[in-house]
Amino acid sequence: MINAQPGILAPVPGHGRFMEFVAAPDSDIGLALADLRSVGIDERTVIGFGPALFGALGQTIDGLRPFPGLVGPGCNVPSTQADLWCWLRGDDRGVLMHEGRAVENALGPAFRLDRVVDGFKYDRGLDLSGYEDGTENPTGNDAVAAAIVRGSRPGLDGSSFVAVQQWIHDLEHFEDMDQDQRDNIIGRRLSDNEELDNAPPSAHVKRTAQESFEPEAFVVRRSMPWADAIGEGLMFVAFGKSLDAFEAQLRRMAGEEDGITDGLFRFSRPISGSYFWCPPVADGKLDLRALGL
Repeated sequence: MINAQPGILAPVPGHGRFMEFVAAPDSDIGLALADLRSVGIDERTVIGFGPALFGALGQTIDGLRPFPGLVGPGCNVPSTQADLWCWLRGDDRGVLMHEGRAVENALGPAFRLDRVVDGFKYDRGLDLSGYEDGTENPTGNDAVAAAIVRGSRPGLDGSSFVAVQQWIHDLEHFEDMDQDQRDNIIGRRLSDNEELDNAPPSAHVKRTAQESFEPEAFVVRRSMPWADAIGEGLMFVAFGKSLDAFEAQLRRMAGEEDGITDGLFRFSRPISGSYFWCPPVADGKLDLRALGL
C-alpha cells in the first residue's frame, strides 16, 4: 500500500491553485502545522514543507535543502524559497478559490500567503507553446519508484520531494520563429511529437533526457500552464524520491556541465523556485511525525 499523498501520482486536473506561504516572525508555526492534521488529504490537495520549518522545529529531513539560485550563459534561475506549499486540484476554479481561502484561514497568522497562481490543463496536456508537456513521464510502478520514498522509516516512507518553479513565456518572440527553430528548441516536432534525431545539443529534450544522467534522473512532472494579467507560462512541478534528479537536470539546463544553455531560455525564464518535502498520509491525514508533531 502506498501511503503517499494521492494527488502526487494522480493525473493533472482541469484546474489547479498553487499557493506558497512564508512563516510570520515569532509565530507559533508548530501549532498551525498541527492544525493541518485535521485537514483531509485526498486527490484534491497536496501539501509540502520547506527546509526552514524543520529548522524552526528542531528537526531535519535528509536531502531537503533550499532551492539553489543558478546563473548560466544567458540565463538566471532564481531561488525564492517559500516555507509551505499547497497545490489544490479540481475541475471548478471557483471551488478551488474557496478551498484556498479555507487553507489560508486554517494557517492563520502563523503563515502569510506569498504567491498564488491559478493553473489549468491545456488541451490534452500541452504547454502554452503548443508542445506536449511531460512526454517522458514515468507511469505506474515506475512513477512510484521515481517519486515516492520507500524503504526508509515510519513518517518518511510514502513521502516525496517536489521542485516548484513559475516560468514566464515570451510567446510573441517564440511565435516569430519559424517552425524548425521552435522544434529545435524543444527537440521534438510539433506536428507529431516525435523526437528529432538531429536536434542541436541545446534542445530541451537532450538537456533533460532522464536516462542520460548517472545515476538516471527520473522525476514525475505534474506541471500546468498559467495565464494572468502579468503574462503566461508554466507552473513547473516535479516530484522525486529525492531532489537530486531534478537538480541534476536544472544544472545541465543552466549550462553548468558544458556551457550549453537549454533552448527553453530563448523564450522562457523562471521567476520563482522552491523545494518542499511532502509528508506521507495516515488514515487520510498528514503524517507529521517527521516534524515532531
